[in-house]
Amino acid sequence: MSNAFNSIKQGLEEAIEFSKGKKGNAVVHKFTPIDVKNIRANVGMSQNEFASAFGISVSTLRHWERGDRTPHGPALVLLNVVAKEPKAVLKALSH
Repeated sequence: MSNAFNSIKQGLEEAIEFSKGKKGNAVVHKFTPIDVKNIRANVGMSQNEFASAFGISVSTLRHWERGDRTPHGPALVLLNVVAKEPKAVLKALSH
């Protein structure tokens, strides 16, 4: 079997074990809750500007800022990166 297959197989086995409550070798990435409104304010953008710059609907951004909803998955990752390196993200997205 190929190295790629073995790597995928190992990852799946670790995921199955993790889902059963056994941490094993699985790497779990957890983010702390974020303050979306504060991130936007630190970047110095209006809601419309921020939503447009980062590919988020204004409606979704408003829900996050009010606390009606919380970002998950890729959106949470993006917001954490924007919080730490907004200029780098904006530069990457401008190309």
